[in-house]
Parts: sequence; structure tokens; C-alpha cells
Amino acid sequence: MKRGASGLSMVLGVVKPSGMSSHDVVSRVRRIFGEKRVGHAGTLDPFATGVLPILVGPATRLDKYMTAHDKSYVADIVLGRSTATDDRCGEVLREGSPPAHAFDSSFAEQTLEAFLGASMQMPPAYSAIKVGGRKACDEARKGNLIELKPRPIEVYAAQLLDVCEKEGDLVWRVFFHVSKGTYIRALARDIGKRVGVPAHLAELERRQVGGIGIEDCCALGDLERVGCNASVDPVRLLGMRVLFADEAAAQRIANGGAIDPSGARVFDFRGGDARQGCSCMPSLVESCAPLSDGELLAVVSRNKLAAVYRFDGRKGVLRPDCVFQVEVSRGADIPA
Repeated sequence: MKRGASGLSMVLGVVKPSGMSSHDVVSRVRRIFGEKRVGHAGTLDPFATGVLPILVGPATRLDKYMTAHDKSYVADIVLGRSTATDDRCGEVLREGSPPAHAFDSSFAEQTLEAFLGASMQMPPAYSAIKVGGRKACDEARKGNLIELKPRPIEVYAAQLLDVCEKEGDLVWRVFFHVSKGTYIRALARDIGKRVGVPAHLAELERRQVGGIGIEDCCALGDLERVGCNASVDPVRLLGMRVLFADEAAAQRIANGGAIDPSGARVFDFRGGDARQGCSCMPSLVESCAPLSDGELLAVVSRNKLAAVYRFDGRKGVLRPDCVFQVEVSRGADIPA
């Protein structure tokens, strides 16, 4: 099949294996589905594993709506050694023996509590942040360090899972739930500073991106066999409130027309399985809150994501922000 002619429009939940870049996963998906238009939402470093939402066909246009998602991770932090990249892939810069109390779980829990809440985080020197059109990581590899500025982040949870020794290293295994833009590598670095020893990130598994958890995802090695059944519900992933369009509204949406929201029923997600999105599921509950100016809504027609609309509070109408020529599958309408 010629690439780009698949007719597919969907979001896949893929578990990225270690040793592959996010772009490598995209290339594999292109080959499996014969579709040129494939992208990902949220880069994972090659050594990291876990949830990687993959956008296929016209669904690649959803990328811009997925930058604000919170994420969850399980991280192994090595105390006693720092690296240039703040992870296991970089050159070792400093070494030092952890103090005896760093092996105590109560001390570790107290240390992690200090990182909860909103703060300003200094990004790693090796990051994809651009300054003056230049990526910090590219310049760092050339020996040119770009001056980066701290960025606002929030750590919603930092739960100690284990304190152990691996191959002679002291390791804290931690569950993190964080806001967009948070670097777990930088958290590992700063945790070491608080303890008083150099530290780096040794292992990282992403467990959740927005409304998609690792339990919703398919192993990359199984994707060719599972095929379209690996798709997840983009409506839940977007995290927006949902409006269901009747036939008259569906025609206006197809033509890029405005929608009168008066009398329209708007819904919120409440849990549920991302692979089984459906208008009849109890995970969707009617919302009583009024629309706010500039609010984005996921518009569903015939159980597919037809468009994203924005509420114009001044005019009191919904206007198209993104309309899909090929509606995005919600997963439940794909035959097994």
C-alpha cells in the first residue's frame, strides 16, 4: 500500500521500548500501517520506556492540543554520581558517597516532600529547548552551553517506592506525577543537591500521559498483530469537555460552520477505559458548568472525533478550531 493512502485517522497507545527514539517508533508505525502522516505526542528519551501516544493520518493535527498534559513516571535515581546529561547516558562529572541517612526511607520521603507543589526548574543543559533558534542539546554536544532560564513546573506527587542498592549504587525508586514541561532528569539532579551528593536519572518509565495510562497501551512488538485495535480514544486523551453533534450540526461541522451551543448538552469524562470510548459509557457525565470564553470542546459525530471547536463568549457561538476531513476513530467503532 502506498504510504499516505491508508485512510486511517486514529491515536495509538504504544509502549516505547528502551533503546529506541520516539522517532524510531514513528518510523515503525509508518511501515506497519503504510501511512506517511504519523507523529507522536510527547518525546521520550531513547533509554526511557512507557506511554507514547502516536498520531496517525489526519489525527496528527491533534498534536498542538496535547502539550499541556500532566504526566506520571516511575524513576530510578542514583545517588552518588552526576552526569553531563543528568541521566545514565552522559559522561560522569562527579562522584561522591551518599551519607548514611540517605539509605533511610523516612529521610528519602521527607526529602521528596520538599519537591511537592509549584516551583521554578532549571532545565538540563542537554535539553531540546531552543534559544535563538538553537537547541540547547545540539549546542552542548559542540561544547557550547546556552544560558537557559528556569521554567515554572508543578510536582503533584512524589511517592517513594523503594530504597535499594543496585550494582553498588544507592537507588531511590520514585513515582512522580508532574505538570507539563517538567524534566525528571532535572528532578533527579536537584534531589541529589538537596541530599548533598551528585545524582542522576538511571531508569525512567512513563506511566501516564493525560487520560492515557500504560494499561491502555500496546507493546510495540505486538502492534503489527494488534493493528487498529491498539487505538485509544482521542476524546479522553484531549481532556476537553465533549459535545455530541446531531445530524444537522454534523453537516455544519463538515462545512466548517459555527455551532449554536444553546440547548447543547456538554459532557465531562470520569475515568473509564481509553480503548473503549463510547457515548453510552458511564465514564461520561453531563456537565452543568457554563461554557467559558475561549474554551475548547471536543465535538463528536457518529461516535468519531469530528472537530475541535472554540467558544466565542462575545458572540455566544462555537467556532471551528480544527475540523477533520477524515474523522478520528474513537476505538470502540473498530471491529476486533
